[in-house]
Order: sequence, then structure tokens, then C-alpha cells
Amino acid sequence: MKLGKIYSWILSKLTILRWFPDYERSTLKGDLVAGLTVGVMLIPQGMAYAVLAGIPAVYGLYASLVPLLIYPLFGTSKQLSVGIVAIDMLIVSAGISLIAEPGSTRFIQLVMLLTIVVGITQVAMSIARLGFIVNLLSKPVILGFTAAAPIIISFTQLQNLSGVELPQSQHIYVVATAFFSHTEAVHPLTLGIGLTGIVMLFLLKNFSPRTPRSLILILLSAVIVWSADLQREGVEIVGSIPKGLPAITLPEFSFDDLRRMVPTVLTLALVQFMNVVTLGRTFASKYRYTISPNRELFAVGCSNMFGGFFRSPPVSGSFSRSAVNDQSGARTPLTNLFAAVLVGLTLLFLTPLFYYVPMPALAAIIIVASLGLIDIRELVYVFKTKERDGYIALFTFLTTLIIGIQEGILLGVGASLIAVLLRTSRPNVAELGHIEGSRFFRDIRRFPEAKRVEGILVLRVDASFSFNNAEYFKDYIIQKSEEEDRTIRAVVIDGISINDLDTTAVEALQIVVDNLQELDIELHFAGLKGPIRDIMLRSGLARKLGGTHFHMTPHRAVKYILNRWAEEGRMNEEYRHYLETVD
Repeated sequence: MKLGKIYSWILSKLTILRWFPDYERSTLKGDLVAGLTVGVMLIPQGMAYAVLAGIPAVYGLYASLVPLLIYPLFGTSKQLSVGIVAIDMLIVSAGISLIAEPGSTRFIQLVMLLTIVVGITQVAMSIARLGFIVNLLSKPVILGFTAAAPIIISFTQLQNLSGVELPQSQHIYVVATAFFSHTEAVHPLTLGIGLTGIVMLFLLKNFSPRTPRSLILILLSAVIVWSADLQREGVEIVGSIPKGLPAITLPEFSFDDLRRMVPTVLTLALVQFMNVVTLGRTFASKYRYTISPNRELFAVGCSNMFGGFFRSPPVSGSFSRSAVNDQSGARTPLTNLFAAVLVGLTLLFLTPLFYYVPMPALAAIIIVASLGLIDIRELVYVFKTKERDGYIALFTFLTTLIIGIQEGILLGVGASLIAVLLRTSRPNVAELGHIEGSRFFRDIRRFPEAKRVEGILVLRVDASFSFNNAEYFKDYIIQKSEEEDRTIRAVVIDGISINDLDTTAVEALQIVVDNLQELDIELHFAGLKGPIRDIMLRSGLARKLGGTHFHMTPHRAVKYILNRWAEEGRMNEEYRHYLETVD
């Protein structure tokens, strides 16, 4: 019975069973062309990004095999291109270099272990339906991080670009100081190849965007190095790449290794998930279909978990390759399979072609691809739309650049949470005035025609009552009632925007009621939702106020108060005018 349930559960996760039975030959052509196009991009990028992570270039090709075969089974995005990504490799390098020396056997083992653990974490998060956690990485945090990461990536490639021996560090001031202290050690040929490669990539990008520029650079530079025998002149090359497909392996590790890589695991799991969901939603919106964040989390988690056993570093969604995938006619996730087949054929038969690829050419590919991630227009847009979000993005950018990758992301998330707490602790409370000839009440700061009703203070609360703003609301209402340069005999709170009420807020409202009663001011509520009224009833607050103090709208509350005052002989011309013009 248990095996049957497990089997049914696995089948329920196989998204491919939903669309593959209806797969058509016309769709195959688009997927095949897109997959092969992405595969051509993936070979040089994979090799370059592996070097960025501090592991041999061939591991970038390993990352383009098993993970790309797994994702189509579970993924819900039709255009997403899965594979090795520069920013992920930067996080990998920053985290694992604290435990082992980059390039060493232990370092490579730990990267494979990291891939497996990240995958297990993502799968566990998906099963627990924790996809909402991605909301911790707000847009300003991602913008700030993706603006800082390319700069850090570029500095990490200074050694490969110039030939100067530099320390492996994610801190740009460490690398920059070491570089400018040893400028005399710059290797002219290495620097020439690197700078020429950067210029060539930028020119091809602008004048021939569909050209596989990275592949052209790699092959062309390899031919030049081979024909001119430049490796003998000191130009570093990729060298021998193991031929054949990766065998299944279990990385060696200790529990201390696992403990030390926990921050990197959590950071990478969240950043990867954010990339996948953001990309998936972009294409889903364009082609009018839906993706499931939890299924995407499961798909990328399985890709990492199984990929790690086949020597793959962590993988996620690539912005640039997904765009090319879409432009080339991708219609289903099978494009990843076709790209993997091309990479597999390369590993089986074509690895000797990459022996003479110069390291500065790979550095040029990394730098150009990374700088393309910086979106200045988006940063300007965020500042223009909401200044606070702009400052969070700037804060994340600076902390990532100065302090470090993981620290920058965590501090950015912390700044976002603090901003939310500040916003909810001092939310907007608007004083409402009556629009003559109607039953509407509007913010007097935004509607000059809105007029106060003498003796009645009408307030709209634009947030939920909770522990972090209860005191603010209490002080605001009491202070407003006492300081108004007019006689206030009733306060009406328009609670249409109140979605929650906790016990701290209930206690604060109890104090408000007591204080207003001492001032001979009555308190009324309008527009409260059913669950909020239930909380007030269970807490005894509704009984304390009385049933006549709860109304459907501010108009009904004001009308009730004025009619009662009329019965008590406290009616004046303004009150009578209000009732006559409204009714």
C-alpha cells in the first residue's frame, strides 16, 4: 500500500505526463532548433562558468547533461533553459573557498556535495509547500545583488584576463589591491587575447546578435593559440578535457563540511528558486499559461540532486539562454533534452577541439555575459516608482560589493523586512471628509472638496491592527481627538482595509475606548469584515462598545450619530444640511 502511494505521488509530480501525450511533430521542429541553438551557447558558457566557480572547465559540460534531462520531467515552464549560471557559480566560489582551496580535489568534492544538498533542500521545501519563501528575496534585493555580482565576477577574472597571479577572493578591494601592486607582471599576450575577446563579443552582440559569438571566440582563439604556439609564450590554456560521460559518484564529506556550507546552501537554494520563478513567470505571462512555483522548486531541486551524483555543479535558470531559447522557437521543456544531447556528443567526440582554448578567452566570455546582467534602467525605474525600494537595492548593492555575496543578500533581505515592519508600524491613517451631495467620504488631503462633519472625526486605517502598530494607532486616535482645533464628540473608524486584528491590538483598542469615554467621545466602526467583527465579539470589545457602534459604511455611521443627536436636541443647521443633501 505504501509503495503504491509513493508510486502515485511520483506520477503526480511528473508534469511531462500532462503535455507529452499531445506532443506534435510541428512542435518538435521548434524545440529541436531551440535546443541545438542553446546547446551551442551552453558549451563555451558552461566551461567558462565552471572556471569561475574554481573547478575544471569540463564540469561545466557535466552540468549540462543530467540536470537538463531531469528538468523536463517535472518543470512547468516551457521556455526555461536550465544549466550552469554565472551568479550561482560566484556564490559557490565564495562559500566553498572558505572551506577548501579552489581547484583542489577536496574543493571539487565539496562543490558536488553542495549541489546534492542544495537539491535535497529545494525538494524538501517544495514538498513542504514553502514556495512562498521566495518572497523574502524582494525585487530590490535581487536588483541590488545582480548589479553588484557582475562587478565582483569581473574582478575574479582579472587573473585569467591579465596573467597576473592574484588571490582568490570575492572582495574586490583585495583583488584590486593585489592587481595594482603587480601591474608589472601583466602578460601582454594574455591581456591582448582577453581584451580582443571582450571587444569582439560586444561587437557581435550589437551587430549580429543571433551569431553564436561565444563559440566563435573559443574556436577562433584556440586556432590562433595552436597555430602560433602561444602556450609556449606563457598563455594559459584549458588543456586536456576528459573524454566521455561522467560516471555516478558519491562525494566524500564530513558532517563538519555540511555544517560549514549551510549558509551557502540556503543562499543558493533561494537565489536559484528566485531566478527560476522570475524567468518562468516572464514567459508564462508572454504566452498566457501558468507555472507552479512549488513544482518549479521541485524540478530544479531534482535537477541539482541527481546532477550532483554525476559531477554537476549547481544549476538553475539562465536569463540569456532562456531568451535565446524563446527566440529560437522553444515550445516545451524538451529543448533542454536536445541541448543535453549536443553537449553529450561533444563530451564523447569533440573534447580535443577545446585543448588549446586560452583562459583569457573564457574570462572574456564571463565578463561580457556578467556585465549584461546589470540593468540600470530597472534601478532608475525602482527609484522613480518607490524611493524606499530604490534605497534597499542600493544598500544590497553596496553591502554585496563591500562585505560579501552571502552577507549582502542576507542584509538586503533584512533591510526589506525592516522596511516592511516600519511601514506596518506607522501605516497611513487618513482623515476623511464628506463629498457633498453623495454618501462618499474621502481623504481630505487628496480631495479638497471633501469637508469635515462638525463634531465627528472620521478616520480610515490603511493596515491591519497588530502588535507592531497597536500603540501607534492608539496614540494617533487619542492625540487626534484631543488636539483637533474643534470639539470632537464622536470618532468613526473606517475599517474596510483592516484584514487582521491580534490580541495586542484588541488591548490597545480597549484603552482607546476607555480614554475616549473619559473625554466624553464615542467610538464607532464602519465597514469591518466578518472575521474582524468575530474577534471583537470574542474579546468582549464589541459588547463593551455596544451593537449600535458597528455600521456598514462611514455614511451610515455618521447618519446614525446625527439622528441620535437630533433626538437628544443637539441638532444644528450643518447636521440638518448633511442629512437633507445625502438623503
